[in-house]
Amino acid sequence: MSDDDMAHDRPEIVHRNLRILEALLFASAEPLAAADMAPYLGEGANAEALLAELTGRYANSGVNLVRRGDRWAFRTAQDLGFLLRRETHETRPLSRAALETLSIIAYHQPATRAEITEIRGVDTGKGTVDLLMETGWVRMRGRRRTPGRPVTYGTTDAFLDHFGLESLADLPGLDELKGTGLLSASLPSNLQIPLPFDGALREDEDPLDPDDRDDDAVHEEEAGGDL
Repeated sequence: MSDDDMAHDRPEIVHRNLRILEALLFASAEPLAAADMAPYLGEGANAEALLAELTGRYANSGVNLVRRGDRWAFRTAQDLGFLLRRETHETRPLSRAALETLSIIAYHQPATRAEITEIRGVDTGKGTVDLLMETGWVRMRGRRRTPGRPVTYGTTDAFLDHFGLESLADLPGLDELKGTGLLSASLPSNLQIPLPFDGALREDEDPLDPDDRDDDAVHEEEAGGDL
């Protein structure tokens, strides 16, 4: 171990770096990636290891340090959430169509609109997908390498954060989804819940261009969809 590595293990240096991480996380309105915080630490500091230690320190506190995808955030401890529950007013609550579409994207990503429609059994209007993108829970991932090159959709870290998930592997099962109303009981009885693909583009996806848009839905812009 070099002298520099030993220096970063000194208690006073570790303590300082932990305080820096605390300050950054408390000041941020959004979850932060370790790479975002590393530049504020001493050279050679292991941000991931420090975050793991900070997680342990807050494990029994009123706030917990939680991981959401590859990002970190302080959140109220689950057993105390009822103390801070606030009334929220949504000007446009999600419809059943939007909830079903969100669930299908979450479990089948990367998914195209045609694939979502095939699973739901009814047409999925562009407006439904647009609404989910406006919430910040769904994003355009890439384009499928098939005729027409349709856009593929996936969920975001904001989706994980909102629903309290560390990763897509923490998504509930089919019966739980139906019980909470996120999936309609009328969906095909043989519908299987796959393990969603969470990561870089797959071999059957091309990257999006900076000015790309969902061309497979352009002709429905005036229709409004099934909001």
